[in-house]
Amino acid sequence: MKKIINTKNAPKAIGPYSQAVETNGMLFISEQVPIDPETGKIVEGGVAEQTEQEMKNIEAILKAAGYTFDDVVKSTCLLSDMDNFAAMNEVYAKYYPENPPARAAYSVVKLPLGALIGIETIAAKKN
Repeated sequence: MKKIINTKNAPKAIGPYSQAVETNGMLFISEQVPIDPETGKIVEGGVAEQTEQEMKNIEAILKAAGYTFDDVVKSTCLLSDMDNFAAMNEVYAKYYPENPPARAAYSVVKLPLGALIGIETIAAKKN
């Protein structure tokens, strides 16, 4: 059985998808873009500011579903420019100081709404 997760503390979906779906003790969080849920707009600044907002959005969804960053097992980071990797990585690392999840990072041609970064996340309940 799947459970749809939605929280007002993260941006609304900008298409026909859910913020997250939980099934069998696993949480699949859709790619987040750096939208401030209060303004509905992408945060100003560079990739560091956008990554910070993304991580806050992911944290809000994790919390709404009863998970934490400790439960994250896989992240996929999509960058509009691989030259932004180091700045993204510096912010991302603050959220995973120990035992970070598996991760992939790709450069893509374009992200929704002109974002510089997009991150999707998978979390699992510990046994």
